[in-house]
Amino acid sequence: MRHTRPVLGQDVCYGALDIELANTFASDAETAVATLPTVQRIVASPLQRARRLAENIASRRQLSVHIDERVREMDFGQWEGQPWSALPRDELDAWAADFLDAKPHGGECVRAFRDRCLNAMNDYKKHDGTTLIVCHAGVVRAVFATGNTADDFKTSIGYGETIAWPDAATRNTSADE
Repeated sequence: MRHTRPVLGQDVCYGALDIELANTFASDAETAVATLPTVQRIVASPLQRARRLAENIASRRQLSVHIDERVREMDFGQWEGQPWSALPRDELDAWAADFLDAKPHGGECVRAFRDRCLNAMNDYKKHDGTTLIVCHAGVVRAVFATGNTADDFKTSIGYGETIAWPDAATRNTSADE
């Protein structure tokens, strides 16, 4: 499940930046919870925009929340909090030229980000029952990626939406391909 709407708009780069939720959180959470199936455990990113929604759901379902650093959003380093349109063109071009491994922002590369997200998902898939993971759009894109190019990381998920993780057997996540 992706967190609900944050206070910043989509025109701002905010991966690891721990930003607050919009003032519509109560109604957004109500809508998100209404569609959830029964779950046995709840896991959340430590970032408040995911953690607060997980805590809201857990209190309604009489469950606890396990915080997992591996499902936090990608760290965009010096790009954090900047409008996407203000980022240096040469840095964006460098990232596009080496999508998996470049980190012109000084933060995390996509390969390391995807690896940590997949490690978490694979661990939770081993548990019996259903695990709800409240995280970020980037985490969803990373675990749904079917290849190693930017075009393979385009899974769309709205704020407060839930999506079932695909079977790993159907995905190409080999960094060597």
